[in-house]
Amino acid sequence: MSRYAESHVSPKGPGDARPTALQIVKDEQMTDQLKGKVIVVTGVSSGLGVETVRALATTGASFILTARDLTKAMSALGDIFDSSRMKLVEMNQNSLASVRAAAKTILADTPKINILINNAGIMAVPDLQLTDDGHEAQFGVNHLSHFLFFQLLKPALLAGSSPEFASRVVNVSSAAHRFIGINASDNYSFQKGDYNKWVSYGQSKTANIYMANEIERRYGSRGLHGLSLHPGGINTGLMRYIPEEEAKAMIAQIGPEVLQGMKSPEQGAATQVWAAIARDLEGKGGKYLSDVSVAEAGPDDQNMASSTTVSHTYNAADEARLWKDSLKLVGLEDDE
Repeated sequence: MSRYAESHVSPKGPGDARPTALQIVKDEQMTDQLKGKVIVVTGVSSGLGVETVRALATTGASFILTARDLTKAMSALGDIFDSSRMKLVEMNQNSLASVRAAAKTILADTPKINILINNAGIMAVPDLQLTDDGHEAQFGVNHLSHFLFFQLLKPALLAGSSPEFASRVVNVSSAAHRFIGINASDNYSFQKGDYNKWVSYGQSKTANIYMANEIERRYGSRGLHGLSLHPGGINTGLMRYIPEEEAKAMIAQIGPEVLQGMKSPEQGAATQVWAAIARDLEGKGGKYLSDVSVAEAGPDDQNMASSTTVSHTYNAADEARLWKDSLKLVGLEDDE
């Protein structure tokens, strides 16, 4: 059982007894313990990305941070940003060309990466929108861009792994994955119609989990591990596409207790920081985490506020299918 299990039993809302990302670093006794290690974090211009960097900066690691708008990112990071060990790289995840350019810049700067945290994302895009490459926006930004980014950085992640500290890829997913699995191979971008913003978001978040699970299956024996997680309900910029009235209706439908379950950004970043540095997870992967613990099995109830798994959270056949299809969609050859 997680050491934080009790604090999650009866939440009292943002800022309650549930751990913050900074507390995770202290509890794991990782302060100043990652000097010489390199951490890459996507989406650092607001919310969880900023709090993840704030906490992990206390480990002494060096950072490569990506954002679409570097001016906004620099402003959001504020005095967290330390130019002596942090570098900002522009990456617009709506464009695979931008992802390739960012990866090229990163690899020119460092031959080894120890932790990759795929944090960036968009949610509930109201109408069908396409990326620069013609993919449905949420699937393209949340999954395909991170999939390509990982593939390009993979040699550095494998090179950075050691018996003392195996490399980790941390995919920030969501309880929204409980809503739906993944579409058929010819319908990831809703080519057959019937676009629904929550089905789309749920698919992209399931894809985040499947990617991490398949990383573990393919590269775990080589010291490169994949983990995914639900950070919790947090009021961040991710909510920008949801009208206020719709948000109120969602809360009313789920129940007022959902408000007590909400976390502050500092608490929301705790699980991904734990995934990145927890000693209990050393050499392990292929797990979906929630509330700073490995998530337990739950009912197939489509409850997007639940911290449990559903029957499709782990699906080896669909994980393999998505991996193979994703390689084609981003223009890569099979890597095995």
